[in-house]
Amino acid sequence: MPAQNITLKRTDSTDPDFRSLITLLDKELNERYGELMQSTYDRYNHIIDLDTVFIAYRDGIPAGCGCFKKYDDSSAEIKRMFVKDTERGQGIAYQILSGLELWAKESGFTNTLLETGDRQHEAIALYQKLGYVITPNYGQYSGMATSICMKKEL
Repeated sequence: MPAQNITLKRTDSTDPDFRSLITLLDKELNERYGELMQSTYDRYNHIIDLDTVFIAYRDGIPAGCGCFKKYDDSSAEIKRMFVKDTERGQGIAYQILSGLELWAKESGFTNTLLETGDRQHEAIALYQKLGYVITPNYGQYSGMATSICMKKEL
């Protein structure tokens, strides 16, 4: 069921609301995984000059975000998916991810990839519910025991 009073905006990585949400995401990841471990992943999470950012607002206040970037000619990689803890469980992540998938398809990609951490059980469950399947870890995540990589055909 879609969350109420939600508006969605396509924007880019310079958007101050996106930057604010990413700061909250990084704080949460550091709390879950520890700063030392998360510093390993930080190098893969730099989002610079990206024009494929999606932000969800509830009553005009930023509630969540996500983005994607080209991984290869057929694959878009979903990055920086986040919903504020006070907004979770209301379908906002579903709306963000569905919007990103549509945008990726409109951009000519035939599938999406993503990586999430093994301690993010709620994220893994959401992705599986939306048709993502666990795949061998790809690219920079190969050999990283705490990474769960997933893929979906669009």
